[in-house]
This record gives sequence, structure tokens and C-alpha cells, in this order.
Amino acid sequence: MDIPLLFKALLLGIIEGLTEFLPVSSTGHLIIAGSLLGYTNEQSKVFKIVIQLAAILAICWEYRARLMHVVGGLNNDPAARRFSGHILLAFLPAAVLGVLFHSTIKFYLFNPITVAGALIVGGLVILYLEKRAYHPRINDVEQMSWQVSLKVGFAQAMAMFPGVSRSGATIMGGLIFGLSRKTAAEFSFFLAIPTMLAATVYDVYKNWALLRMEDLPVFAVGFIASFFSAMIAVRAFIHYVSNHSFVPFAWYRIVFGCLILMTAYFGWIDWSDA
Repeated sequence: MDIPLLFKALLLGIIEGLTEFLPVSSTGHLIIAGSLLGYTNEQSKVFKIVIQLAAILAICWEYRARLMHVVGGLNNDPAARRFSGHILLAFLPAAVLGVLFHSTIKFYLFNPITVAGALIVGGLVILYLEKRAYHPRINDVEQMSWQVSLKVGFAQAMAMFPGVSRSGATIMGGLIFGLSRKTAAEFSFFLAIPTMLAATVYDVYKNWALLRMEDLPVFAVGFIASFFSAMIAVRAFIHYVSNHSFVPFAWYRIVFGCLILMTAYFGWIDWSDA
């Protein structure tokens, strides 16, 4: 058994779970961490799909009561149909643009330097938005209009650029269009389910030939680590955003991004093969 590889799987699974639903870019963190750990081979492509799936399932488990209520009420509950409609509408921009540009973006933009730049820019955007007057008028997903759902969906689509953060773009978009902090965070979680599931299915289809039974222990360790760390992160995040701003996340992004650029500039780390 490859103990060092299992340790890498554990570490990357924790990173995925902790960052997937925070406005700091899980994809960016995985690209950088994978590069530092030297885990960028073909196996790593499938591994990242597996731990992303674990994070999605953590959200499904955490909100299982509401999801089951929505699914059960699709035939006779207008509120459930309205909720589902908002999620579907917000999902469409990322779905369409993802199909069109997914491969191109992965080929040209999935590298630590690009991620670092996006982390910094995203942090500055969060700081700017937090300085604006904040007057939420939507305190529940079911109060959203179709126009607001679509606008938040386009905000999410910006996260196709690695380092932007899907949750960060969705939450900040939600705040701009009138959602309360908690509602914006929860809508981001619910929207993650179809968005990330679609991306996972697409990636599995593209990388099907890389699936191997001998990789199962590594994938299992990463999956479990991602699942439980995502549950912890989501619970803590919802509690936090009810009464706090996103400024600490903005400064974290800026400092982390600058650190990556500094290591590249001074040659402390060679990111050229990442």
C-alpha cells in the first residue's frame, strides 16, 4: 500500500471539503496543492472528480429534509415547484457555457499562476462589494424572482475561470441582487448540487478510460475526508455568515494569491510543470 499517496489523498480530500462551499475557490486550492504535492498525473484527474462528488453528497445529506420535501412536493406543492424552478434556471448559464468552453478553459487556465491572479481579483471584488450599502430584501429562496435566479446563475458561470470560486461568485451575485447573506449562501449550496453533479458526470465521461480498481483505496480515503470536512465547513459557514461579512475571506484570497505569485517571481517554487 502506498502510504505517501494515501496521505496526499487525505490532505486533498480535506482541502476539497473545506473549500468547496467557501468563497475561496476549491478548484484553485486543489490545483495549487496538487502541484505542491506532486500529484498531477492521470490518476489525479479522476481523484478530483471523486472528492468533488463527496462534497456534493455532503450537501445532499446536510439538507436532506428540505430536498426530500421539495422532491415529494413537485406534483402538488407550488412552493416546491417554484424552488426547483429557481435552481434549474440559475443552473442553465453554467451548463450551457460549460459545454461550450469547458475543455478550452481547462487546457489554458488550469495553472497556479492564473489561479493566483483570480484569487487576488476576486478578493478585491469582495472587499469592494462589502463597502457598498447593503439592503437585503430577499430572505428565502422562494421569495426570489425568475430574473434574480437567472442573474445569480450568470454570476455562478463566472466561476468557470479557475480561482474565481463558484460559491463566492454565487454568493456575491446573490448579495448584489438583494439576497440576505444566509439566503445567498444556502442558494449557493442548493445550486451546487445540479451544477457539480453535471460537471462530475461530464468529467467521468471524459476520463472513463482512467478508472482503475487498484486506485480504489486512494479514492476511498479522499472521498471520506472530503465528505466529512465539507459537512463541517457548511455548518460552520452558515452559522458564520448570519452575522458576519465576507471580508476575512477576501483578505485570505489576496494574501494567498500574492504568496503564490511571490514564490513564482523569486523562483522559490517552479510552477511551470503544474
